[in-house]
Amino acid sequence: MYFFSEISNSLPMQAVNKVAFKKFIPGIIWLGVVLGLVMIPGKQLPESEFLFEIDFDKFVHVGIFGLLAVLFCWPFYKTDTPRKNRIIYFIVIALLTSAVGYCTELMQKYWAEGRSYDLMDWLADSTGALGAFIFSRIIFLKK
Repeated sequence: MYFFSEISNSLPMQAVNKVAFKKFIPGIIWLGVVLGLVMIPGKQLPESEFLFEIDFDKFVHVGIFGLLAVLFCWPFYKTDTPRKNRIIYFIVIALLTSAVGYCTELMQKYWAEGRSYDLMDWLADSTGALGAFIFSRIIFLKK
């Protein structure tokens, strides 16, 4: 019992209460857009030989998931949440964004018509989440 109470006391949960829910709405809306985009049937996606050759879709994945993570980090900008706690939140947000990226690949594999699972897409999603973490740490933690 002592172990769990020590862990729960060390987690920075009370700081979340200081951030208004409405500040998370842009991130929630963007998550809905992302989920809608990944479920578009494959035959409705634009085709281009040039874009296929340069793996343009990987850049799109980096941008989409990077923006998703930044939008969830944004509410902690200019709050009185301690810096150490904000870094922890940014790490958790980046990890959850990467997990969402993996789940979207599974959604495409099993439920999206004409779409497939691509591990490199998930790597691009995770790269976007990592980039968002770095961006948030630099920009949102400025003194």
